[in-house]
Formats: sequence, C-alpha cells, structure tokens
Amino acid sequence: MWSTVKVFLWWFIVGATMALAVIMLQGGIREAIQTPGSVWGIKLVELLTTILGGGLLGGCVALILDRIKKS
Repeated sequence: MWSTVKVFLWWFIVGATMALAVIMLQGGIREAIQTPGSVWGIKLVELLTTILGGGLLGGCVALILDRIKKS
C-alpha cells in the first residue's frame, strides 16, 4: 500500500513539473502575469488545473505500469 502511494506521489510531482515546464515554454506564465484585472484569477485557475491534470496523468500512468510490472 505505502509503496503504491510513494509511486503515485513521485510521478504526480514529476508530471506536474513537466506540465509546468510546458506551460512556461509556451509563454503561459508570461501571459498570465500580463493579464490585467480580474482575468488573472481565471487564468490562474486555468494554469493550476493544467498542472494538476499533468500530475494526475503522470501518477495514474505510473500506477498502471507499476501494476503491470508486478503481475
């Protein structure tokens, strides 16, 4: 059980970091910073959901591959 959680957390962090790196390469962070007014909150939520999605994708794929490796 604990090893499964560790695998998920490690790859969640890696996936979220990779998603953040892609956003930064595409200029999404600069675009969010330069956005005036209340759109900043909307843009921040958009960025966070993308980063969270990258983390979940990385973590879930790692769990599937770990399960295949063990069986």
